[in-house]
Amino acid sequence: MTTQVFLASGSPRRKELLAQLGYQFEILSVDVEEVHQDHETPLMYVERLSQDKAQAGVKAIEQIENKNVPVLGSDTIVVIDGVILEKPKDFEDAKRMLLALSGRQHQVMTAVTLATPDTTRTKTVITQVWFRTLSIQEIEQYWESGEPCDKAGSYGIQGSGGRFVSRIDGSYHAVMGLPLMETDQLLHQFL
Repeated sequence: MTTQVFLASGSPRRKELLAQLGYQFEILSVDVEEVHQDHETPLMYVERLSQDKAQAGVKAIEQIENKNVPVLGSDTIVVIDGVILEKPKDFEDAKRMLLALSGRQHQVMTAVTLATPDTTRTKTVITQVWFRTLSIQEIEQYWESGEPCDKAGSYGIQGSGGRFVSRIDGSYHAVMGLPLMETDQLLHQFL
């Protein structure tokens, strides 16, 4: 089968979600530094990261024959009170984040970028997420599961962290890391 898109992500969740859409894809390993700049709003930051990943993928495939195949880059951040919650550095960092989210509403922003050498398009989905109140014991047990270690905001909605979510307004798949409808619409513009 012919590759329709390159996925510039090592995320197993993004791989699974893109596969659900039925596209033929290959994974590209890209290395993009994820450092928030002082002047960036959370929206600017997440969009820049998804664009940086897609552009790094475009550069990585410059040498191959089929370089007009689009590259998909994506990034997801958690935002509460205008503050970006990245992946936790350690348990104390995860505890701080989960306590901040406890009993409150926050936003999950996922930006998706498709790029070729000539064109770049980005779509961002913002989902409102509400957490029930969490106990310190629940946070400790959750950390011990290993699940929050590599997740923005220290939780994964698709795993056992989903039990903390009382409701969402927006795209469940965007919270997981790749909004299906918006990604499909972007791909249709390129294919």
